Amino acid sequence: MLAMSDINCIKHLRNTKGLSISEIQKTLGINWRTAKKYADEDQLPESKRNRKSGMMYEEQWGEIVSSWLFEDRRLKRKLRRNKKQIFEELTTHGFKGSYRTVCYFIDEWKNSHSEDSHDKGYDRLEHPPGEAQVDFGVMETVKDGAFVDVHTLVMSFPYSNTAFAVPLPGENQECFLHGLKILFEQCGGVPKQIRIDNLTPAVKKIRSKFGDAELTDAFIQFQNHYGFDVQVCNPRSGHEKGSVENKVGYVRYNFFSASPVMESFETLTDRLRKQLIQDRTRLHYEKNVLISVLWQDEFKYLLHLATAAYPVFKEMEVKVNKYNEVTLDQTRIHIPKAANYPRLYLILTWDRYKAVTEDGEILIDDYRPYMNKRRAIPWHTVVKEWIRKPRVVPYSRYAKYLPVRIKDYLIVEDLSLRKERLNALANLLVTRDMQSINQEFYELFQNKTDDAYGVDWASYDSLAPSDAGVLTYE
Repeated sequence: MLAMSDINCIKHLRNTKGLSISEIQKTLGINWRTAKKYADEDQLPESKRNRKSGMMYEEQWGEIVSSWLFEDRRLKRKLRRNKKQIFEELTTHGFKGSYRTVCYFIDEWKNSHSEDSHDKGYDRLEHPPGEAQVDFGVMETVKDGAFVDVHTLVMSFPYSNTAFAVPLPGENQECFLHGLKILFEQCGGVPKQIRIDNLTPAVKKIRSKFGDAELTDAFIQFQNHYGFDVQVCNPRSGHEKGSVENKVGYVRYNFFSASPVMESFETLTDRLRKQLIQDRTRLHYEKNVLISVLWQDEFKYLLHLATAAYPVFKEMEVKVNKYNEVTLDQTRIHIPKAANYPRLYLILTWDRYKAVTEDGEILIDDYRPYMNKRRAIPWHTVVKEWIRKPRVVPYSRYAKYLPVRIKDYLIVEDLSLRKERLNALANLLVTRDMQSINQEFYELFQNKTDDAYGVDWASYDSLAPSDAGVLTYE
């Protein structure tokens, strides 16, 4: 298309000077058809709509990313994947495009699918080396085929932007002190000062205009053992510990947004420790120096670890009802012969409890009730969404939580067959859970003909006996 000044020149030569099309062609040195078009035809403005092109629209990738964004929008914001995680997950499925291509598509998708967002800022704070901030953040994992909420205790050092974290089953006093103890061991030292908010395990009377916050006796004893100072934030003043507030979000979005599979708290702690060590290889957001280098400088300001390990436990006397039951973690626990003793004590650690008589006899030693707390994955809702878009099943965030044999059964090349199997699974999920379907897999599906379902039952029969009735996950 010619520039508007050239078009205006052609119109002037034709209408004002009276030149023919051939004369205009020779004068301007342009094609005859071009001269004819702009000399005699009307040039009316048109509304132009550019057809979207590129691999995100012309191939399957846009549909896959859209399904992920729809999936994530139904979750809490802290559990949603960020752009980097979506791009990295796409590359595992063979995506050859760039990170910027994915970012442009996600931004466009969010603009066309309105969702309120709020930008909450915090004041920038300056901190000397050796000062830390601590806070809890609730994050989601998957264990034994069900969701488990873990309370991750995060310690942030604002000077170097170094972080340490430990996942715990709760936010009580035993978990809090045990978590601090683990964080000190990961640091290799103790911060000179720790800033906290009004955590119940540490603060029994919050700060007010009439005086400072009052710490619990157990926390003061823990503090004296390790020698650090404590600074308690004002109520409803999260900006006073903005570094750890941001770090909790960073840990959640980068290491927990896809709900990692957890074997145990110990293995998850070790995995998180290694990930945060690797995270120090990036530049500080403001100082343009590697975090690992800044941490080496800051480490010199830490206090030495105490030579004696601090025993974290809580002892309490409990009342026993006539059914030999006591209440712990808002759960009734049956303790054999407990009513036979005039006094009964519980010795609590972060993960276990002991019921002990006045004479020191241990009646029971077991895991605390919250160690077995689970939330079922909404498989019926997930499978119904898959029925609408069977192509995205292998790429869904929930696919990795499927039992192996059911996952192999669903993910076939034929999309019509995949949809048929998804419908069959959805019907079973109305009255059963995924675990029972997995355990009764043969009885539920083996009566179907091989021609209809294309299942190689001989390969399923060759599975080890331990695989027949147990959920296994990737």
